[in-house]
Amino acid sequence: MASMVPYRSVFGLRPATSLFDAFDDMMDLASAPMSTKAFPMDVEDKGDSYEVKAYLTGVSKDDIDVELNEGRLSIAVKVEEKEEDKGKNYLQKEFTSYSATRGVYLKDAACEGLSARYADGVLTVSVPKIVEKKNVTKISID
Repeated sequence: MASMVPYRSVFGLRPATSLFDAFDDMMDLASAPMSTKAFPMDVEDKGDSYEVKAYLTGVSKDDIDVELNEGRLSIAVKVEEKEEDKGKNYLQKEFTSYSATRGVYLKDAACEGLSARYADGVLTVSVPKIVEKKNVTKISID
């Protein structure tokens, strides 16, 4: 039953089962900037379009920036701590201001017809594919 209790140490490390686990955790902690967080993202090929889902639980729609630049779809989030939260006497506080950016390259993404919606903490971006035009015209003979 004790294994079901979540473990948090002062440094956010999990209990190590070996020296290698402890070393890996310390290296991950050292290499990650403290003010950034990653968010999960799914990219699905729907045939004539792409559907990108970013899971942004707890983020306001106004804190999200989405852009497509030469086939690269970028989703950026910038969340800032509210002024009324500063100066309170917290026993434990895990929310801080942070920013995160994720991107994916969609080689045949069209610049027209893009749409995005944000509901229940999930940002869904639909990116149509470029319709390839053929420059060959069949000419009938009279």
